[in-house]
Amino acid sequence: MKITKIDIITRASKLDELKDALNEIGVQGMTVSQVFGCGIQKGHQEVYRGKTYDINLVPKVKLETVVCEVPVDLVIDTAERVLKTGEPGDGKMFIYELTNAVRIRTGEMGPEAIMDER
Repeated sequence: MKITKIDIITRASKLDELKDALNEIGVQGMTVSQVFGCGIQKGHQEVYRGKTYDINLVPKVKLETVVCEVPVDLVIDTAERVLKTGEPGDGKMFIYELTNAVRIRTGEMGPEAIMDER
């Protein structure tokens, strides 16, 4: 069984909706980080005490998940459905094929390391 990592970088305001939608399709584990970056948006300008500053990095959230039982295409389609507004800043997804995973507590390797233990 193939193990795939999916990184989703998007607006912080969409995080709760994305987490709920991924849980509904069976995605059980995820890591979320606050990140800063720039893409098409190229940042923005802010005024502080009368002086204009260029803010080149925009705050985003990065959700990382690893799947083997849930189809990758389903995760991608679900994230697109939730996140797509058609405006710059919707985000990006990066998909990686993993060679292995290890559950440190038990030493399980491969798909068993990320599957639910129930």
